[in-house]
Amino acid sequence: MNIGKNILSLAVASIYVLGMTGCTSSSHDSHDHDHHGHEHVHEHDHDHDHEHEHDHEHDHDHDHDHEHDHEHNHDEHSGDEIVLKPEAALKLGVEVAEINPSPFVETLKVTGEILPSSADRSVAVARTSGIVRLAPGINPGSQVKAGQTVATVSATGVAGGDTNASTLAALQSAKRELDRVTPLLADGLVTLKEYNDALASYEAAKAAHSPAAASGSVTAPGAGVITAVNVGNGEFVDAGQPVASIAANTRLTLRAMVPVSQASFLPLVSGAILTSHTGKSIDLDAHGCRLLSSASASAGDTPGYIPVYFTFDSSAPVIPGSATEVYLKGASRSNVLSVPLDAVVEQMGQKFVFVKVDDHGYEKRNVTLGNTDGNSVAILSGIAPGETVVVKGATFVRLAEQATVAPEGHSHNH
Repeated sequence: MNIGKNILSLAVASIYVLGMTGCTSSSHDSHDHDHHGHEHVHEHDHDHDHEHEHDHEHDHDHDHDHEHDHEHNHDEHSGDEIVLKPEAALKLGVEVAEINPSPFVETLKVTGEILPSSADRSVAVARTSGIVRLAPGINPGSQVKAGQTVATVSATGVAGGDTNASTLAALQSAKRELDRVTPLLADGLVTLKEYNDALASYEAAKAAHSPAAASGSVTAPGAGVITAVNVGNGEFVDAGQPVASIAANTRLTLRAMVPVSQASFLPLVSGAILTSHTGKSIDLDAHGCRLLSSASASAGDTPGYIPVYFTFDSSAPVIPGSATEVYLKGASRSNVLSVPLDAVVEQMGQKFVFVKVDDHGYEKRNVTLGNTDGNSVAILSGIAPGETVVVKGATFVRLAEQATVAPEGHSHNH
């Protein structure tokens, strides 16, 4: 249905452009008809009334001058010129800009992938062994705060007993013994060795028992989104086993894959421009981009490619896990003619831009393209500095080109 609507919209735009170019053949045909009619009257007057000869010559001269003016008006627009009235260009959103040399950043087009940042990932683990129970509302995609309970672990009813209960009992026993000998030492009723032994036993029992583990709580180490729940309700877990994975999603990572044949470009890499899932170009410099690695020593697992890593804010409109086109930014060159990508049209394998030559006229110009930075493309030949080029709405100018072409057998010259 969307394709049908697009075709209909283009057809309506074509009809509108055809109506607004002001180029028709009827006015020329009418002129040709009047001219022939004039020749017929000339022959009739010459044969029957010589006295009208002078008047006829006067009329002929007048008509000749009119014909000369008519030719002059048509010569204002050459046969190769595309005619589009200013009011039509305005309504169709056709925009132009003067093209002058400016700085241009060299780029290298490669493929890439958006990854979650490893620094933003954390894991909630079980502090003790036992049966796990997930807290209510804990599912992939759930938001959690730092310190929030993700699950509880209990060893009650598990063969081998509750180790937390054992360590707690040992701690309490050691504490009682230490409390007993401490006042006796002051009275000289126990030796210093006996006191030190009681103190050591207490410290060992204290280290063996963890109040946090004894509570059975599994908590989130940081705020974020739960990306995976690694266990199920009622499952037995060991101490240290991951229960849930959490991503803070404040930073993302871009991995760009550079062919080994382009390794010489690596020292020049300074940033990246990528294409989002909507097709829009995104300069990562606007999202806190920082280069992590661009050295050939970081060759990865993909033969023939060298990975280059960037980190950037998650505010960029991209989807983690998605593939993308990447333009790696390199050195900047000055005095380069460039136009927006939207200014370039393709026809029969050739590239063209439309140059505005006057208020009503445009000229289609064949151009040779250079490198692109994802937003603009360098022009190697075809236009000169200072010329005015259509930068938006080139499609409508192309439709006007078809409307400006004279029908077969018809000429603008008389």
